[in-house]
Amino acid sequence: MKRILIIEDDPVIAEVERDYLQASGYAADIAVNGDEGLRRALSEPYDLLVLDLMLPGVDGYEICKQVREAKDIPILMVSAKKEDIDKIRGLGLGADDYVSKPFSVGELMARIKAHLTRYARLTNQSRPADKDELRIRGLYIDKMSRKVSVNGEELALTGKEYDLLLFMAMHPNRVFSKDDLFERIWGMDSLGDLASVTVYISKLREKIERDPSKPQFIETIWGVGYRFNL
Repeated sequence: MKRILIIEDDPVIAEVERDYLQASGYAADIAVNGDEGLRRALSEPYDLLVLDLMLPGVDGYEICKQVREAKDIPILMVSAKKEDIDKIRGLGLGADDYVSKPFSVGELMARIKAHLTRYARLTNQSRPADKDELRIRGLYIDKMSRKVSVNGEELALTGKEYDLLLFMAMHPNRVFSKDDLFERIWGMDSLGDLASVTVYISKLREKIERDPSKPQFIETIWGVGYRFNL
């Protein structure tokens, strides 16, 4: 049985969410403030968090940040805040989804089920970082020879293009900002600038995507950065 932690200071909303989750076959607990929520999220084996942003004590943003640094589980942020900047900040800190209040419980349950299914599929597979080669929907990366092909056709990639592609493919479904990618691939002491990330993402799309204007592998998360989709 999947365990879900609801971190929500409104008891009515929290109890409704718990009732629906339990009726759907999940085990659900409630934390009514940020301090309790953060402690339980870090110390107990939960499979998913439903996390409100505005909480007494530690707020949802800080909880998301600390949990994401320690665990790779789905985090669904829930908030009455509807501004894009709040969604961008939450996704940038590692949240997997963002639901604005008021919302239908049916929609929330559907999103929870979808994220649990996706994470179960990912964790049942060998982690990309542990493989000498990656095969992802026609894309093939050989880490030993540094060769890349799409649907059997070998591609000519520069060193930085390969490094960027490999890094993102080894960390699928995670959003990375331009700063993150620049630091990981070029290094903080590099003479380049953040524009290099945009340029190289564009070059990679031209080589690996069937339609670079509608990328399937490297997705732009507007206002945040980029994500590699499995």
